[in-house]
Amino acid sequence: MALRVIGAGLGRTGTLTLKTALEQLGFAPCHHMVEVFAHPEQRHFWLRAAKGEQVDWDELFGGYRASVDWPSAHFYAELAERYPDAKVILTRRDPERWFESMSATILKAMGAYEGAAPDDHPMRFADIIIAEKTFGRDFSAANVIAAFERHNAEVQRAIPPERLLVFEAAQGWEPLCRFLGVAAPDAPFPRTNSREEFWQHTVSPEMIAPTIPATG
Repeated sequence: MALRVIGAGLGRTGTLTLKTALEQLGFAPCHHMVEVFAHPEQRHFWLRAAKGEQVDWDELFGGYRASVDWPSAHFYAELAERYPDAKVILTRRDPERWFESMSATILKAMGAYEGAAPDDHPMRFADIIIAEKTFGRDFSAANVIAAFERHNAEVQRAIPPERLLVFEAAQGWEPLCRFLGVAAPDAPFPRTNSREEFWQHTVSPEMIAPTIPATG
């Protein structure tokens, strides 16, 4: 099995909704950060990748047909090269609304670190990829939104247009199914991963950062 779909969109752009949709369309299983919580042994692989060490992508993705969300979205270019037949989907949303969502979830978690998380922290790989490499540990609105826009522009420069779909969950089945060459199911397009669901999916706030209050 090889990846057939690569999600390049950052977290909180409807990535769990896209995972659910892709799996309904037959691209299952689809990797997402929730898979790391379900399979904690994956953290060692992602830590090596986050540190820039050479990894064998087939070691992790041999059992997956698709990937979305962090951590894999950070490596969209490497994955696109490794799996040249895979199509790439860039999930997007309004930058201001995205930042609001990020502030209540992922940035709240990343901001709980006082400096870098130690290597033995279970989510050190996410600290490197998200807090350090994506946002440079500057969680101000201006910097975070600029990083978001920069990432999206880089994806659209790096991936040929015929291989790329820029997608928002509000668009529903039609553009997604047309891009993937599959029939739309006779079911509503999924909607999932509210801010409340985010904390449920992380298993416990301590998995992200020990200093986050248990109430999230």
